[in-house]
Amino acid sequence: MRRIILLFLDIGLLYASLWAMLAIRYNADAAYQYDLHLVPFTIIFAIWLLVFYIVNLYDRHTFRNTSYFFSNLFRAIIAAGLISASFFYLIPFFGITPKTNLFIFIAVFSVLDTAVRVLFNRATEKGVKKTTIIVGDTPVARETAEFIRKNPQLGYELAAIVKSDGIQELKKAIREKNINTVVISPEGYKMPELINTFYQALSRRITFYDLSSFYERLTGRIPLDTIDQVWFLQNLTEDNKRGYEVAKRAGDIFFGIIFGTISAILYPFIALAIVLTSPGPIFYTQVRQGHLSNPFKIIKFRTMVPNAEASTGPVWAASDDGRVTPLGRFLRRTRLDELPQFWNVVRGHISLVGPRAERPEFHELLKKEVPFYEERYLIKPGITGWAQINYPYGASVADATEKLKYDLYYIKNRSLALDIGIILKTIRTALSQAGN
Repeated sequence: MRRIILLFLDIGLLYASLWAMLAIRYNADAAYQYDLHLVPFTIIFAIWLLVFYIVNLYDRHTFRNTSYFFSNLFRAIIAAGLISASFFYLIPFFGITPKTNLFIFIAVFSVLDTAVRVLFNRATEKGVKKTTIIVGDTPVARETAEFIRKNPQLGYELAAIVKSDGIQELKKAIREKNINTVVISPEGYKMPELINTFYQALSRRITFYDLSSFYERLTGRIPLDTIDQVWFLQNLTEDNKRGYEVAKRAGDIFFGIIFGTISAILYPFIALAIVLTSPGPIFYTQVRQGHLSNPFKIIKFRTMVPNAEASTGPVWAASDDGRVTPLGRFLRRTRLDELPQFWNVVRGHISLVGPRAERPEFHELLKKEVPFYEERYLIKPGITGWAQINYPYGASVADATEKLKYDLYYIKNRSLALDIGIILKTIRTALSQAGN
């Protein structure tokens, strides 16, 4: 709901800034100029809102007055301003090519939107909170509690973590602390007396969540300690996703061909750069685990020195990997090394969006060390995914465990809308890394 409110605030501020700009520039003639500027600026406003979405300005985790938020806001305004200027000069069909007007508009909107968002974030962070109790003192419960404490903008305030056998403590807390949210760990459902206490509290208009759903709602991850095999049966039912899977495959073929063809324009330049900066082949092939653990060969532009694993064997890649060439670092940051994978998408080996396709050597290790790891291959892997945009390079079993939590969230919530959001944020990541 807060995101929708913020979206409408931004829309209102965009049009208010347009009117203010015209009033400053044209005074009494502002009404006539408004009609002239309305259509082209409405197109621009749609682009501004898209840029704001891509840089996470509608993500509730950013509704705080932090340096991260202000950095994102000003980057978004600069990017949207540059796109706006390019729009008017590259598409001169609207009879206006604003210079001073566009500068005034950007200045007015920057001031207004910054002020409104500061107030909005402050109200969100300091506003009325849902007083919350977590029943069950488990590692996931403690992790959830810490997440609540660090993110007051999410609207929850932790009153206590109560052990599953602490019936009297729970009753006292519900009675005295005006509790309106109770989060229940799995073991809580196994205690009849505890369940009776919850039933008795229904008259107090308390909202009950199981720990897994609440954790997912807050973090965008699935806690491994609170799910079992039944969870996968419930969330991978084909009837629920059949239309989505058909549409996704059609989109993979269509956009795989389009993006693969367009990106082929860059192949000669990337190939020449690789040849000039490092001896060895241009392309690199590697066996990966695909859908239902079926192996396939992935093709990428080479980013490492030749025979990088000749003396070490398979080694996890890291963000500061010494085997990566200087050009390779740029290709990896911008994801240009992955352009040939669009043809893997067209052939059906992978999708545009899905879990990362792991190497068989690491797959064998991880399926032994990480619970439910093999189940991530119940859906087709992807070039990019929810885990890839939310977690950096994985270089250990611990990293793979954290990324799996994001993969399972995607498995449960996969949809065309989520796929589009992931693709847009992947573009944001690639563009931002290109400037680093």
